[in-house]
Amino acid sequence: MSADADAVLVDTRGMRCPWPAVRLARAVRGGADGAHYILMADDPNAGSEIAALAAANGWSMSQELDRIDIRT
Repeated sequence: MSADADAVLVDTRGMRCPWPAVRLARAVRGGADGAHYILMADDPNAGSEIAALAAANGWSMSQELDRIDIRT
């Protein structure tokens, strides 16, 4: 079983900031503490916006191309 199997996918490809951050925040608000989220985003500003959101909320984050992994 993949580590991604329990992750919540938030696909925001084609959306421009601030929508990736807004959609991720909504998903996290509706999820459980300690959950794993995969955000798919192709906006070049999404990484820095999500990094700021993660830092403000104490989430861990890693980024690879158009995929951002967040753990709450």
